[in-house]
Amino acid sequence: MEKLANNSVEGLKRITSNYISLLLLLLTFQGTFAQETSLESGQQYILGGLTVTGLQSYNEQTVKTYTGLRVGQPITVPGEEISAVIKKLWALELFTDVSMYQTKIEGDQVFLELNILERPTLSKVTIYGVKKRKIDGIIDDTDLKKGKKITESLIANTKGYLENKYKKQGYLNANVNIATAKDTSDTNAESMVINVKKGDKVKISEIIFEGNEKIADKRLKKALKNTKKKKFYRFWKKSKYIEDDYEEDLENLIDTYAEKGYRDARVLSDTFVKVNENNIALKINVEEGDKYYFGNINFVGNSVYSDRTLSQVLGIRKGETYNGVLLKKRIADDSKPDAEDLTNLYQNNGYLFSSINPVEVSAANDTIDFEIRIIEGKETFLDHVTVVGNDKTNDHVIFRELRTRPGQKYSKDNIVRSVRELGQLGFFDAEQIVPDIENPDPNSGTVDIKYSLVEAGSSQIELQGGYGGGGFIGTLGLSFSNFSLQNIFNGESYKPVPMGDGQTFSLRLQASRTFRVYSLNFAEPWLGGKKPVRFNLSFSRTQQFSSRFNNNGQIDVDKDRGFSITGVSAGLAKRVQWPDDFFTISHALGYQLYEFNDYNIGLFNFGNGSSNSFAYTLGISRSSQGPSRIFPLTGSNFEVTAKFTPPYSLFGSKDFKAISNEIDEITENANGQTLSSTDTNRLQELEEERFKWLEYYKIKFKGDWYTRLVGKLVLRTNAEFGFLGNYNNDIGDVPFERFFVGGDGLGNFTLDGRDVVQLRGYENSSLTPFSVNPITGRQEQDGGTIYNKFSMEMRYPFTLKPTASIYGLAFLEAGNSFNNFNEFNPFQLKRSAGVGLRIFMPAFGLLGIDFGYGFDEDLRPQSIGNGPSGWQTHFIIGQQF
Repeated sequence: MEKLANNSVEGLKRITSNYISLLLLLLTFQGTFAQETSLESGQQYILGGLTVTGLQSYNEQTVKTYTGLRVGQPITVPGEEISAVIKKLWALELFTDVSMYQTKIEGDQVFLELNILERPTLSKVTIYGVKKRKIDGIIDDTDLKKGKKITESLIANTKGYLENKYKKQGYLNANVNIATAKDTSDTNAESMVINVKKGDKVKISEIIFEGNEKIADKRLKKALKNTKKKKFYRFWKKSKYIEDDYEEDLENLIDTYAEKGYRDARVLSDTFVKVNENNIALKINVEEGDKYYFGNINFVGNSVYSDRTLSQVLGIRKGETYNGVLLKKRIADDSKPDAEDLTNLYQNNGYLFSSINPVEVSAANDTIDFEIRIIEGKETFLDHVTVVGNDKTNDHVIFRELRTRPGQKYSKDNIVRSVRELGQLGFFDAEQIVPDIENPDPNSGTVDIKYSLVEAGSSQIELQGGYGGGGFIGTLGLSFSNFSLQNIFNGESYKPVPMGDGQTFSLRLQASRTFRVYSLNFAEPWLGGKKPVRFNLSFSRTQQFSSRFNNNGQIDVDKDRGFSITGVSAGLAKRVQWPDDFFTISHALGYQLYEFNDYNIGLFNFGNGSSNSFAYTLGISRSSQGPSRIFPLTGSNFEVTAKFTPPYSLFGSKDFKAISNEIDEITENANGQTLSSTDTNRLQELEEERFKWLEYYKIKFKGDWYTRLVGKLVLRTNAEFGFLGNYNNDIGDVPFERFFVGGDGLGNFTLDGRDVVQLRGYENSSLTPFSVNPITGRQEQDGGTIYNKFSMEMRYPFTLKPTASIYGLAFLEAGNSFNNFNEFNPFQLKRSAGVGLRIFMPAFGLLGIDFGYGFDEDLRPQSIGNGPSGWQTHFIIGQQF
């Protein structure tokens, strides 16, 4: 049997080891060998048969078919056909040996044998040196699946990938060893063991600049935002070396020079010097070049806008220091989708296909002249606008929020605004709203827009229990922010409730032995479906029962004595176009009935009777925060509200001055002591008569501003102010609608119109004025009639995924409340600072915890003189973002 070809590694080794002997043998018997075998002459035969040997997992017929050889075909032995088959099989990387043999010759027929040795398959992979939760990711990235053929390239590629992966993370000494072993549990299988030794991250012990004379080392080191020298006190920015970050920092370094006028600056060399196993020194040699200035800047090709308009937007004047970074941003600022630059000027007005390029036309001495060459292109209009990904939300709810309509002129600003409006709905993941520009046609001037959306949970459930007020408190809250009232009788629309029309429906029940609360709210954001007019309707009822501790330390509840509030309100809010289309004007009417049954809580000086409140509220707000309502990055939100009741006393004949004088006389005669039963009854009669119909006005302001500092690090600044006044001094300020400052800011079950103002670092409502109740003789909270508050929060997100948004914060706050305007001092503030964490899950809403330190005393009588409030822990549930 003659061996025709063998490209295996083993064959090559055998040939190499006997190379000299074989060469001599061939030289000696060359003529005779050729005559006897005819192999070197390439003789023509007919293929009489082909067998395949050595197979373990592959089918013989499959291999024969793949070779392309057919019994009966002419074949040259040896020849090109056999060589091509060998190369073809080797290219599969499935075999470690491929050999072709001539088994016999019968007349003009030749019979061949193809012998192959299969590569082993991967049975399992074991990885050491990495965390268990990361193993699956490594296996997926390297494609180390069971059944994979083990090749030299697979091992080399896996080793290279892992070492490069960890070196990019700063582990420059990372080493990966890979070994395989035969696995007897399977046919021709091997197991693989990967041992990863990352070592420690290499730190930068020193950064040295050479060649810099115009810009100091300190400024250049600052330009290296991600590559920092190791310092013991720097914990917010590590000194590890990461290749990708370093390459980005070198670009920042050149930009720093370009901002100062040195357009020719460049890095001549950068060298890493190994200090020890875990530290390196970085030497950067720069060439600064000369400083340049802007010369003439001319616009070429513009017809839509005048040179003057373009110059105003560009904002660069002749004689100013050359700033290449600024010039680039004024042409097109990629970091801000709504930036005021020349590109957006055109694209916001229909010129999608415009092109703007700055070209240096001369550089004489230290002055550079520019031409801003503009190709305006054809005016562009929207052809088709589509949305995808909305599995629950109906199309009309989305389209009514879009600022882009078919047939409209293309505007990048309208697209950015549409993304914000969709994010503010809360129905979609704001981080994954993608407007895709499709089918742009410069010739016809048309383009399509497709908004890709990812639905986020829009329903929340609040189910909690706890101990407070001497008993168990249970709460059940349901909130559906994408509700559909019209499908309430359509069983197929329940997912798990009728959804898709963007309406809000919420129900909350809370109860304990001492109180019960019921509230229901419904809101339609587009009343009538044609204009953004929001309609809101709400009902509420709260009952507070009399309770006291008995001799055993337990609470006795008397449900025959109590206090209740029943309220209903309806409102309309409309978006307006002036001063801009971020403004909303709202109107609301509300009625509340307060009923007392042998119950004195200090808010009123009467324990029996009722009081009524009918009020109109006017609100003006502007909301431009976004893109997400959960974690806004930019924009602001402010609101001014004015709540009024009719001035009943101006139209009636009741002598409130006499009533007020008699009340003052009774309380003064008491001289701080508990009133007699006669005086108590009379005082309660007078108080009920004075507050039969509440009359007041209430002004509030609240503003939030969001500033992105770097990346997603956001500064939130806040200012608040509130004032409760009256029309008639003889009646005085109403005991409801007050401001209670301090603590977590959660209103709990109070529905009496009070504003519960958050000021962390102090106990709940502890910054609220106290006074002596003339009936009970006890110090009780009345609530303030005026307050102000200021705060700053530094926020940073850990994750903003649809399943859960998590961010941390650090805050500074200051505020206070006062009994009346005469006592008001805007600089007499209670200060605090602290840190917190927020977690937003669609099913449960906002959860959070704050640790705040109060630097001042609170207003509780027992706290006066006891020093700072100190550390307080606040749990946040369902508060505004």
